[in-house]
Amino acid sequence: MRHVIAIRLLAPLIICIAMSAGMARAAPPSAPASALPSASPASAEQIERGRYLARIANCAACHTAEGGAPMAGGLALRTDVGDVYSTNITPDPDSGIGRYTFDEFDRAVRRGVARDGKRLYPAMPYVSYARMTRDDVAAIYAWMRSEVKPVRQPNRETVLRWPYRMRWLLVPWNWLNLDDGAMRTDAARGPVWNRGAYLVKAVAHCGACHTPRGMLYGEKAGDESSRHFLSGATVEGWSATNLTGDVLTGLGAWSQADIVEYLHTGRNAHATSFGPMSTVIAASTQYLSAGDLVAVATYLKSIPGAHGETQPYRHDPATATRLAQGRFDTPGARQYATYCMPCHNADGKGFARVFPPLAGNPTVVDPNPASLINLLLDGAVTARVNTAPSDYHMPGYGWTMEDQELANLLTFIRGGWGNRAAPVSPEAVAARRQALGPRARISDTP
Repeated sequence: MRHVIAIRLLAPLIICIAMSAGMARAAPPSAPASALPSASPASAEQIERGRYLARIANCAACHTAEGGAPMAGGLALRTDVGDVYSTNITPDPDSGIGRYTFDEFDRAVRRGVARDGKRLYPAMPYVSYARMTRDDVAAIYAWMRSEVKPVRQPNRETVLRWPYRMRWLLVPWNWLNLDDGAMRTDAARGPVWNRGAYLVKAVAHCGACHTPRGMLYGEKAGDESSRHFLSGATVEGWSATNLTGDVLTGLGAWSQADIVEYLHTGRNAHATSFGPMSTVIAASTQYLSAGDLVAVATYLKSIPGAHGETQPYRHDPATATRLAQGRFDTPGARQYATYCMPCHNADGKGFARVFPPLAGNPTVVDPNPASLINLLLDGAVTARVNTAPSDYHMPGYGWTMEDQELANLLTFIRGGWGNRAAPVSPEAVAARRQALGPRARISDTP
Protein backbone atom coordinates (compact mmCIF):
# COMPACT_ATOMS: atom_id res chain seq x y z
CA MET A 1 0.00 0.00 0.00
CA ARG A 2 1.15 3.66 -0.48
CA HIS A 3 2.04 4.47 3.06
CA VAL A 4 1.68 8.23 3.23
CA ILE A 5 2.41 8.80 6.90
CA ALA A 6 1.93 12.35 8.13
CA ILE A 7 5.20 14.03 9.09
CA ARG A 8 3.97 17.49 10.03
CA LEU A 9 5.92 17.73 13.25
CA LEU A 10 5.33 20.61 15.60
CA ALA A 11 8.74 22.11 15.02
CA PRO A 12 9.04 24.56 17.93
CA LEU A 13 8.17 21.94 20.55
CA ILE A 14 10.45 19.34 19.02
CA ILE A 15 13.33 21.78 18.69
CA CYS A 16 13.06 22.47 22.40
CA ILE A 17 13.04 18.75 23.18
CA ALA A 18 16.02 18.13 20.96
CA MET A 19 18.08 21.00 22.33
CA SER A 20 17.42 19.98 25.92
CA ALA A 21 18.19 16.32 25.28
CA GLY A 22 21.13 16.84 22.94
CA MET A 23 21.96 14.93 19.83
CA ALA A 24 23.93 12.16 21.47
CA ARG A 25 21.64 9.43 20.21
CA ALA A 26 21.99 10.35 16.54
CA ALA A 27 23.54 7.41 14.69
CA PRO A 28 27.00 8.00 13.23
CA PRO A 29 27.43 7.52 9.50
CA SER A 30 28.60 4.12 8.36
CA ALA A 31 32.07 3.83 6.93
CA PRO A 32 32.09 3.85 3.12
CA ALA A 33 32.47 0.47 1.46
CA SER A 34 34.59 -0.05 -1.61
CA ALA A 35 32.97 -3.32 -2.58
CA LEU A 36 29.72 -5.15 -2.18
CA PRO A 37 29.31 -6.69 1.29
CA SER A 38 30.05 -10.37 1.46
CA ALA A 39 27.38 -12.64 2.86
CA SER A 40 26.84 -16.32 3.39
CA PRO A 41 24.74 -17.88 0.65
CA ALA A 42 21.07 -17.81 1.56
CA SER A 43 19.09 -21.02 1.57
CA ALA A 44 16.18 -21.53 -0.80
CA GLU A 45 13.89 -21.70 2.22
CA GLN A 46 15.10 -18.34 3.55
CA ILE A 47 14.71 -16.68 0.15
CA GLU A 48 11.17 -18.05 -0.22
CA ARG A 49 10.27 -16.77 3.25
CA GLY A 50 11.71 -13.39 2.37
CA ARG A 51 9.65 -13.23 -0.82
CA TYR A 52 6.50 -14.00 1.19
CA LEU A 53 7.25 -11.45 3.92
CA ALA A 54 8.11 -8.72 1.40
CA ARG A 55 4.72 -9.27 -0.21
CA ILE A 56 2.88 -9.08 3.10
CA ALA A 57 4.89 -5.96 4.01
CA ASN A 58 3.89 -4.62 0.56
CA CYS A 59 7.32 -3.16 -0.14
CA ALA A 60 6.64 -2.85 -3.87
CA ALA A 61 3.63 -0.57 -3.37
CA CYS A 62 5.76 2.34 -2.18
CA HIS A 63 9.05 1.54 -3.86
CA THR A 64 7.74 1.11 -7.41
CA ALA A 65 6.66 4.16 -9.39
CA GLU A 66 3.87 3.86 -11.92
CA GLY A 67 5.43 2.36 -15.05
CA GLY A 68 8.80 2.06 -13.29
CA ALA A 69 11.09 -0.85 -12.54
CA PRO A 70 10.16 -2.93 -9.49
CA MET A 71 11.65 -1.60 -6.24
CA ALA A 72 13.55 1.19 -8.03
CA GLY A 73 11.72 3.93 -6.13
CA GLY A 74 10.63 7.32 -7.39
CA LEU A 75 7.01 7.14 -6.25
CA ALA A 76 5.80 10.47 -4.87
CA LEU A 77 4.23 10.17 -1.43
CA ARG A 78 2.14 13.31 -1.11
CA THR A 79 1.85 15.16 2.19
CA ASP A 80 0.53 18.63 2.93
CA VAL A 81 4.06 19.82 3.72
CA GLY A 82 5.59 18.54 0.49
CA ASP A 83 6.49 15.35 -1.33
CA VAL A 84 8.55 12.40 -0.09
CA TYR A 85 9.93 10.22 -2.88
CA SER A 86 10.47 6.54 -2.23
CA THR A 87 14.02 5.31 -2.64
CA ASN A 88 15.65 2.74 -4.86
CA ILE A 89 15.89 -0.48 -2.84
CA THR A 90 17.16 -2.72 -5.64
CA PRO A 91 20.64 -4.26 -5.13
CA ASP A 92 22.30 -1.70 -7.40
CA PRO A 93 25.55 -0.76 -5.62
CA ASP A 94 25.50 2.93 -6.50
CA SER A 95 21.89 4.13 -6.55
CA GLY A 96 20.30 1.28 -4.61
CA ILE A 97 21.14 -0.71 -1.50
CA GLY A 98 23.69 -3.06 -3.03
CA ARG A 99 26.43 -1.94 -0.62
CA TYR A 100 24.28 -2.39 2.48
CA THR A 101 25.44 -5.05 4.91
CA PHE A 102 22.67 -6.92 6.65
CA ASP A 103 23.20 -4.91 9.85
CA GLU A 104 22.85 -1.66 7.88
CA PHE A 105 19.73 -2.96 6.15
CA ASP A 106 18.26 -4.04 9.46
CA ARG A 107 18.95 -0.63 10.98
CA ALA A 108 17.19 1.10 8.08
CA VAL A 109 14.14 -1.18 8.21
CA ARG A 110 13.68 -1.32 11.98
CA ARG A 111 15.22 1.94 13.21
CA GLY A 112 14.75 4.32 10.29
CA VAL A 113 18.46 5.11 9.77
CA ALA A 114 20.08 4.79 6.33
CA ARG A 115 23.55 3.42 5.70
CA ASP A 116 25.09 6.91 5.70
CA GLY A 117 23.42 7.80 9.01
CA LYS A 118 20.65 9.86 7.41
CA ARG A 119 17.30 9.63 9.18
CA LEU A 120 14.44 8.24 7.11
CA TYR A 121 11.14 10.06 7.07
CA PRO A 122 8.36 7.98 8.65
CA ALA A 123 6.67 7.62 5.27
CA MET A 124 8.76 4.47 5.63
CA PRO A 125 6.78 2.61 8.34
CA TYR A 126 9.81 1.66 10.41
CA VAL A 127 7.82 2.32 13.59
CA SER A 128 5.81 -0.80 12.73
CA TYR A 129 8.71 -2.74 11.22
CA ALA A 130 10.63 -2.21 14.47
CA ARG A 131 8.53 -5.06 15.87
CA MET A 132 9.68 -7.52 13.21
CA THR A 133 12.13 -10.21 14.22
CA ARG A 134 15.70 -9.96 13.05
CA ASP A 135 15.33 -13.33 11.33
CA ASP A 136 12.40 -12.09 9.27
CA VAL A 137 14.30 -8.97 8.22
CA ALA A 138 17.22 -11.23 7.29
CA ALA A 139 14.92 -13.29 5.07
CA ILE A 140 13.74 -10.17 3.22
CA TYR A 141 17.37 -9.07 2.82
CA ALA A 142 18.28 -12.49 1.38
CA TRP A 143 15.40 -12.39 -1.08
CA MET A 144 16.19 -8.84 -2.23
CA ARG A 145 19.85 -9.65 -2.84
CA SER A 146 19.02 -12.91 -4.60
CA GLU A 147 15.97 -12.14 -6.74
CA VAL A 148 15.39 -8.39 -7.08
CA LYS A 149 16.97 -7.10 -10.29
CA PRO A 150 19.50 -4.26 -9.73
CA VAL A 151 18.37 -1.03 -11.38
CA ARG A 152 20.59 2.02 -11.72
CA GLN A 153 18.18 4.85 -10.96
CA PRO A 154 19.23 7.83 -8.83
CA ASN A 155 16.94 8.76 -5.96
CA ARG A 156 14.88 11.91 -6.17
CA GLU A 157 15.30 14.58 -3.54
CA THR A 158 12.51 14.99 -1.06
CA VAL A 159 10.81 18.39 -1.36
CA LEU A 160 9.44 19.55 1.98
CA ARG A 161 8.79 22.97 3.43
CA TRP A 162 11.04 24.34 6.14
CA PRO A 163 11.42 23.22 8.93
CA TYR A 164 10.10 19.77 8.03
CA ARG A 165 12.99 19.07 5.68
CA MET A 166 15.43 19.17 8.61
CA ARG A 167 15.98 15.48 9.21
CA TRP A 168 17.54 15.94 12.64
CA LEU A 169 14.06 16.72 13.94
CA LEU A 170 13.37 13.02 13.50
CA VAL A 171 15.73 12.20 16.39
CA PRO A 172 13.37 13.53 19.08
CA TRP A 173 10.36 12.35 17.07
CA ASN A 174 11.75 8.83 17.23
CA TRP A 175 12.29 9.14 20.98
CA LEU A 176 8.58 9.81 21.30
CA ASN A 177 7.25 7.32 18.76
CA LEU A 178 9.75 4.49 18.25
CA ASP A 179 9.79 1.84 20.97
CA ASP A 180 12.42 -0.79 21.66
CA GLY A 181 10.97 -2.98 18.95
CA ALA A 182 10.31 -5.99 21.14
CA MET A 183 7.16 -7.84 20.05
CA ARG A 184 5.52 -8.97 23.25
CA THR A 185 3.52 -12.18 23.08
CA ASP A 186 0.55 -13.14 25.21
CA ALA A 187 0.88 -16.81 26.13
CA ALA A 188 -2.72 -16.93 27.34
CA ARG A 189 -3.99 -16.05 23.85
CA GLY A 190 -2.33 -18.92 22.04
CA PRO A 191 -0.08 -19.13 18.96
CA VAL A 192 -2.73 -18.25 16.35
CA TRP A 193 -3.68 -14.97 18.07
CA ASN A 194 -0.02 -14.07 18.60
CA ARG A 195 0.82 -14.76 14.97
CA GLY A 196 -2.06 -12.54 13.89
CA ALA A 197 -0.93 -9.77 16.24
CA TYR A 198 2.59 -9.96 14.79
CA LEU A 199 1.34 -9.73 11.22
CA VAL A 200 -1.09 -6.88 11.90
CA LYS A 201 1.17 -4.78 14.11
CA ALA A 202 4.54 -5.46 12.49
CA VAL A 203 4.79 -6.97 9.01
CA ALA A 204 1.54 -5.71 7.44
CA HIS A 205 1.73 -2.50 9.54
CA CYS A 206 -2.06 -2.00 9.45
CA GLY A 207 -1.88 0.69 12.13
CA ALA A 208 0.10 2.96 9.81
CA CYS A 209 -3.15 3.73 7.97
CA HIS A 210 -5.95 2.63 10.29
CA THR A 211 -4.78 4.24 13.57
CA PRO A 212 -5.38 7.97 14.09
CA ARG A 213 -2.43 10.33 14.63
CA GLY A 214 -1.74 12.47 17.67
CA MET A 215 -0.55 16.03 18.13
CA LEU A 216 2.94 15.25 16.82
CA TYR A 217 1.53 13.00 14.08
CA GLY A 218 2.72 9.75 15.54
CA GLU A 219 0.21 6.93 15.83
CA LYS A 220 -1.94 7.38 18.92
CA ALA A 221 -1.53 3.73 19.86
CA GLY A 222 0.57 0.75 18.89
CA ASP A 223 -1.52 -2.13 20.17
CA GLU A 224 -4.91 -3.32 21.32
CA SER A 225 -4.46 -1.97 24.86
CA SER A 226 -5.66 1.43 23.62
CA ARG A 227 -9.09 2.19 22.16
CA HIS A 228 -7.38 4.32 19.50
CA PHE A 229 -5.61 1.37 17.91
CA LEU A 230 -7.05 0.60 14.45
CA SER A 231 -10.06 2.82 15.19
CA GLY A 232 -9.90 4.54 11.79
CA ALA A 233 -7.98 7.44 10.25
CA THR A 234 -7.66 9.52 7.07
CA VAL A 235 -4.99 8.72 4.48
CA GLU A 236 -4.55 10.57 1.17
CA GLY A 237 -8.10 11.84 1.23
CA TRP A 238 -9.58 8.39 1.97
CA SER A 239 -11.07 7.18 5.21
CA ALA A 240 -9.09 4.18 6.44
CA THR A 241 -11.90 2.34 8.17
CA ASN A 242 -12.34 1.28 11.75
CA LEU A 243 -11.02 -2.28 12.23
CA THR A 244 -12.17 -2.71 15.82
CA GLY A 245 -15.24 -4.60 17.02
CA ASP A 246 -17.75 -1.78 16.63
CA VAL A 247 -20.93 -3.26 15.15
CA LEU A 248 -21.76 -0.37 12.79
CA THR A 249 -18.54 1.29 11.66
CA GLY A 250 -16.13 -1.54 12.48
CA LEU A 251 -15.84 -5.31 12.03
CA GLY A 252 -18.28 -6.26 14.76
CA ALA A 253 -20.86 -7.56 12.27
CA TRP A 254 -18.24 -9.52 10.32
CA SER A 255 -17.39 -13.11 11.19
CA GLN A 256 -13.86 -14.45 11.17
CA ALA A 257 -14.66 -16.12 7.85
CA ASP A 258 -15.87 -12.77 6.45
CA ILE A 259 -12.51 -11.17 7.25
CA VAL A 260 -10.59 -14.08 5.72
CA GLU A 261 -12.68 -13.89 2.54
CA TYR A 262 -12.27 -10.13 2.21
CA LEU A 263 -8.49 -10.15 2.66
CA HIS A 264 -8.12 -13.05 0.24
CA THR A 265 -10.57 -11.98 -2.49
CA GLY A 266 -11.37 -8.29 -1.91
CA ARG A 267 -15.06 -8.99 -1.39
CA ASN A 268 -17.55 -10.65 0.92
CA ALA A 269 -21.24 -10.38 1.77
CA HIS A 270 -20.68 -7.06 3.56
CA ALA A 271 -18.32 -5.11 1.31
CA THR A 272 -16.24 -4.93 -1.84
CA SER A 273 -12.78 -3.38 -1.87
CA PHE A 274 -12.10 0.04 -3.40
CA GLY A 275 -9.45 2.72 -3.49
CA PRO A 276 -6.13 2.08 -1.73
CA MET A 277 -7.43 -1.10 -0.09
CA SER A 278 -7.88 -2.71 -3.51
CA THR A 279 -4.17 -2.14 -4.08
CA VAL A 280 -3.30 -3.65 -0.70
CA ILE A 281 -5.38 -6.75 -1.36
CA ALA A 282 -4.13 -7.19 -4.94
CA ALA A 283 -0.45 -6.76 -4.06
CA SER A 284 -0.34 -8.14 -0.55
CA THR A 285 -3.11 -9.77 1.48
CA GLN A 286 -4.40 -12.10 -1.24
CA TYR A 287 -1.06 -13.89 -0.88
CA LEU A 288 -1.40 -14.55 2.84
CA SER A 289 -1.32 -18.26 3.58
CA ALA A 290 -4.52 -19.90 4.82
CA GLY A 291 -3.06 -20.12 8.31
CA ASP A 292 -1.98 -16.49 8.36
CA LEU A 293 -5.38 -15.33 7.09
CA VAL A 294 -7.03 -17.11 10.01
CA ALA A 295 -4.44 -15.66 12.39
CA VAL A 296 -5.08 -12.09 11.22
CA ALA A 297 -8.85 -12.57 11.43
CA THR A 298 -8.54 -14.11 14.89
CA TYR A 299 -6.55 -11.16 16.14
CA LEU A 300 -8.81 -8.52 14.59
CA LYS A 301 -11.95 -10.15 15.99
CA SER A 302 -10.43 -9.94 19.48
CA ILE A 303 -10.17 -6.13 19.46
CA PRO A 304 -13.08 -4.50 21.32
CA GLY A 305 -15.06 -1.71 19.71
CA ALA A 306 -13.48 1.72 19.91
CA HIS A 307 -16.67 3.77 19.78
CA GLY A 308 -19.01 1.86 22.04
CA GLU A 309 -21.45 0.78 19.35
CA THR A 310 -23.73 -1.86 20.83
CA GLN A 311 -26.92 -1.73 18.75
CA PRO A 312 -26.51 -3.64 15.48
CA TYR A 313 -27.74 -2.31 12.16
CA ARG A 314 -31.38 -2.98 11.31
CA HIS A 315 -32.58 -2.63 7.73
CA ASP A 316 -35.45 -0.18 7.26
CA PRO A 317 -37.52 -1.00 4.13
CA ALA A 318 -39.12 2.47 3.94
CA THR A 319 -36.48 3.81 1.54
CA ALA A 320 -36.94 0.89 -0.85
CA THR A 321 -40.72 1.31 -0.72
CA ARG A 322 -40.54 5.00 -1.68
CA LEU A 323 -38.13 4.27 -4.53
CA ALA A 324 -40.32 1.44 -5.84
CA GLN A 325 -43.30 3.79 -5.83
CA GLY A 326 -41.37 6.39 -7.83
CA ARG A 327 -41.43 8.88 -4.97
CA PHE A 328 -38.38 11.08 -5.50
CA ASP A 329 -39.38 13.93 -3.19
CA THR A 330 -36.37 13.36 -0.90
CA PRO A 331 -33.25 15.25 -2.09
CA GLY A 332 -30.89 12.81 -3.77
CA ALA A 333 -33.52 10.14 -4.38
CA ARG A 334 -33.83 10.83 -8.11
CA GLN A 335 -30.04 10.77 -8.53
CA TYR A 336 -29.90 7.48 -6.65
CA ALA A 337 -32.55 5.94 -8.90
CA THR A 338 -30.70 7.15 -12.00
CA TYR A 339 -27.08 6.38 -11.17
CA CYS A 340 -26.98 3.89 -8.29
CA MET A 341 -30.12 1.76 -8.16
CA PRO A 342 -29.31 -0.36 -11.25
CA CYS A 343 -26.42 -1.95 -9.34
CA HIS A 344 -27.22 -1.41 -5.65
CA ASN A 345 -30.99 -2.00 -5.93
CA ALA A 346 -33.90 -0.16 -4.36
CA ASP A 347 -33.33 -1.95 -1.05
CA GLY A 348 -29.66 -0.86 -0.94
CA LYS A 349 -28.52 -4.46 -0.57
CA GLY A 350 -26.65 -4.62 -3.87
CA PHE A 351 -25.40 -7.91 -5.27
CA ALA A 352 -23.09 -9.67 -2.82
CA ARG A 353 -19.43 -9.97 -3.84
CA VAL A 354 -19.94 -7.82 -6.92
CA PHE A 355 -21.89 -4.65 -6.09
CA PRO A 356 -21.60 -4.11 -2.33
CA PRO A 357 -24.57 -3.32 -0.11
CA LEU A 358 -25.02 0.33 0.82
CA ALA A 359 -27.44 -0.55 3.60
CA GLY A 360 -25.44 -1.02 6.79
CA ASN A 361 -22.08 -0.79 5.03
CA PRO A 362 -19.38 0.43 7.49
CA THR A 363 -17.95 2.79 4.84
CA VAL A 364 -21.37 4.33 4.24
CA VAL A 365 -22.02 4.99 7.94
CA ASP A 366 -18.44 6.06 8.71
CA PRO A 367 -18.50 9.45 10.50
CA ASN A 368 -15.90 10.53 7.95
CA PRO A 369 -17.55 10.52 4.48
CA ALA A 370 -14.24 11.00 2.64
CA SER A 371 -14.22 7.61 0.94
CA LEU A 372 -17.81 7.95 -0.26
CA ILE A 373 -17.06 11.39 -1.70
CA ASN A 374 -14.06 9.96 -3.57
CA LEU A 375 -16.11 7.07 -4.90
CA LEU A 376 -18.88 9.27 -6.24
CA LEU A 377 -16.49 11.82 -7.73
CA ASP A 378 -13.87 9.56 -9.26
CA GLY A 379 -15.12 5.97 -9.16
CA ALA A 380 -13.19 2.92 -8.04
CA VAL A 381 -12.05 -0.54 -9.03
CA THR A 382 -12.14 -3.76 -7.04
CA ALA A 383 -8.98 -5.66 -6.22
CA ARG A 384 -7.48 -7.66 -9.06
CA VAL A 385 -7.04 -11.07 -7.47
CA ASN A 386 -6.25 -14.59 -8.59
CA THR A 387 -9.56 -15.90 -7.23
CA ALA A 388 -11.74 -13.80 -9.55
CA PRO A 389 -11.87 -13.76 -13.36
CA SER A 390 -11.97 -9.95 -13.51
CA ASP A 391 -12.18 -6.81 -11.48
CA TYR A 392 -15.22 -4.54 -11.39
CA HIS A 393 -15.22 -0.82 -12.02
CA MET A 394 -17.54 1.71 -10.45
CA PRO A 395 -17.80 4.84 -12.60
CA GLY A 396 -17.27 8.27 -11.11
CA TYR A 397 -19.95 10.92 -11.48
CA GLY A 398 -17.97 14.06 -10.77
CA TRP A 399 -18.09 14.91 -14.46
CA THR A 400 -21.88 15.06 -14.56
CA MET A 401 -23.16 16.22 -11.16
CA GLU A 402 -22.69 19.53 -9.36
CA ASP A 403 -21.45 19.68 -5.77
CA GLN A 404 -24.96 20.14 -4.34
CA GLU A 405 -26.33 17.22 -6.37
CA LEU A 406 -23.55 14.94 -5.19
CA ALA A 407 -24.00 16.09 -1.61
CA ASN A 408 -27.72 15.34 -1.84
CA LEU A 409 -27.05 11.88 -3.23
CA LEU A 410 -24.45 11.07 -0.58
CA THR A 411 -26.76 12.32 2.17
CA PHE A 412 -29.59 10.18 0.77
CA ILE A 413 -27.37 7.07 0.85
CA ARG A 414 -26.06 7.81 4.35
CA GLY A 415 -29.58 8.31 5.66
CA GLY A 416 -31.42 5.58 3.78
CA TRP A 417 -32.39 2.03 4.78
CA GLY A 418 -31.74 2.77 8.46
CA ASN A 419 -28.12 3.95 8.02
CA ARG A 420 -28.62 7.11 10.12
CA ALA A 421 -25.26 8.71 9.23
CA ALA A 422 -24.68 12.47 9.16
CA PRO A 423 -25.36 14.45 5.96
CA VAL A 424 -22.61 15.51 3.55
CA SER A 425 -22.13 19.18 2.72
CA PRO A 426 -21.54 20.54 -0.79
CA GLU A 427 -18.44 22.29 0.60
CA ALA A 428 -16.91 18.91 1.47
CA VAL A 429 -17.58 17.68 -2.07
CA ALA A 430 -16.13 20.87 -3.58
CA ALA A 431 -12.94 20.60 -1.54
CA ARG A 432 -12.31 17.04 -2.61
CA ARG A 433 -13.19 17.81 -6.24
CA GLN A 434 -10.54 20.51 -6.24
CA ALA A 435 -7.96 18.15 -4.72
CA LEU A 436 -8.66 15.46 -7.34
CA GLY A 437 -8.15 17.93 -10.16
CA PRO A 438 -9.21 17.60 -13.82
CA ARG A 439 -10.60 14.07 -13.63
CA ALA A 440 -13.35 15.15 -11.19
CA ARG A 441 -14.41 18.33 -13.00
CA ILE A 442 -17.81 18.87 -14.57
CA SER A 443 -17.65 17.99 -18.25
CA ASP A 444 -18.26 20.73 -20.80
CA THR A 445 -19.58 18.15 -23.26
CA PRO A 446 -23.40 18.19 -23.41
